[in-house]
Amino acid sequence: MGNNISGKVVVITGASSGLGEAAARHLAAQGACVVLGARREERIRALSEQLRQEGLKAEYLATDVTRREDLARLVDLAIARFGRIDVMLSNAGLMPNSRFDRLKVEDWERMIDVNLKGVLYGIAAALPPMQQQNSGHFIHVSSVAGHKVRAGGAVYAATKHAVRALTEGLRQEVKGYNIRTTIISPGAIATELTDSITEPELQATMKKVYESAISADSFARTVAFAISQPDDVDINEILFRPTSQEY
Repeated sequence: MGNNISGKVVVITGASSGLGEAAARHLAAQGACVVLGARREERIRALSEQLRQEGLKAEYLATDVTRREDLARLVDLAIARFGRIDVMLSNAGLMPNSRFDRLKVEDWERMIDVNLKGVLYGIAAALPPMQQQNSGHFIHVSSVAGHKVRAGGAVYAATKHAVRALTEGLRQEVKGYNIRTTIISPGAIATELTDSITEPELQATMKKVYESAISADSFARTVAFAISQPDDVDINEILFRPTSQEY
C-alpha cells in the first residue's frame, strides 16, 4: 500500500533549519519531491545537494516570504521541474516577542509580514495551479500561541490566530477543487525560533518553556500524517506539544 506521499511535489518555506528542514528530510525520504525556499540560500543549497546525493528529489530557491514575487518564483520552479504542486507547506515564521510598552513596532511589522503575509503570498502563488489541476493541499503552521495568548507575546499570537482564521476560510472556499487544508500548531519544538526574541527577560522566560522542547522530527511526522491520508480525508487542524508542557 502506498503512503500517499511518494511522488508528491511539496513546496516548503522556512526550509533552511528547524521545522522546515526536518519536514524536507522526512518527506523526501518517503519519496516526495521537495522544493525548498528560505532566505539563507547556502543552507538550502547544502540541504538540497545532500538529499540529491542520497538519491532523493530536491530543488531550492532563495526565498523571502515577505516578497510575493519570491513565492511565485518558488511555485513556478516546482511546476517547471516536477510538473505540478501538490502541497504548499508555509512554515517560515519568527517570534520577536516584547511587551506593548516597549513599542517595538518594527518587530510587530516583521511578524505580520513573515507570519501572516508570507502565508497569504503562498496561497496567492499556489492556489491557481492547484485549482487548475483540481487537487492540492495547503499546510499552514500556526502555534500553541494561535490558541492561547500570554503577556509579551500578543502580536505573535495575533499572527498565529490569524493563520488559523484564514486557513479555515480557505478550506471552505476550495472544497470544490478537491484541495485540502491543514493547520498545524506546535508547542515547544527544538528550533531557532526563540533566538528571534530580543527582550532578555522574555527570552529567558521562553527558553524556560523550551527546556522541555521535543525534536523537530515530531513536526515532520505530523506533516507526513496529514499528507498521507487518503485524498477524501482532510485533516484540518492538529495541536501538539511536549507531554510535559504546561502552556
